Amino acid sequence: MDNPRAEKVAIVDEVRQQFDASSAAILTEYRGLKVKDLAGLRRTLRTSGGEYKIYKNTLVRLAARGAGLAELEEMLVGPTGIAFVDGDAAAVAKALRDYSRTNPLLVIKGGVLGDRIIGAGETAALADLPSREVLLARLAGALAAPLQQLAGLMQALPRNLAYGLAALRDKKAEPETDPTPPE
Repeated sequence: MDNPRAEKVAIVDEVRQQFDASSAAILTEYRGLKVKDLAGLRRTLRTSGGEYKIYKNTLVRLAARGAGLAELEEMLVGPTGIAFVDGDAAAVAKALRDYSRTNPLLVIKGGVLGDRIIGAGETAALADLPSREVLLARLAGALAAPLQQLAGLMQALPRNLAYGLAALRDKKAEPETDPTPPE
């Protein structure tokens, strides 16, 4: 671009900053979606921590090169929307997958996870992951289980000793009976 307009330079800078600030970005093709459908998609993604934006592919290519994501250029074909993720990438990928199931005109192309370019298959695998909260809860449960077992064992020792002493005391307190039956 020789002597680009200030608006285009501002958009390229905005997209580059979005790539840098986001933990992930998922590219989709939205060919055939109505404005009402896109508004619904934006609302859905906002609740999951994503922001859906549509830019000209040429400007996104320039921004991707500037952000060191030149491999992203091959996905920038046709009408492309970008879901920028602030937080849990799996939740946004899941929201996009669920939306594309109900509206097949939305096609997930792939995206960027951190500094790594991922394809459509890897994005689908990302959508299958449990949420961050579920993974943290599973980790906490896995770490707590051995400690709970140890605590149970430590409680069992004095309890079993007390039961044994009580049984011994009760046995000594009983009068002795003759084990042979009377004739």
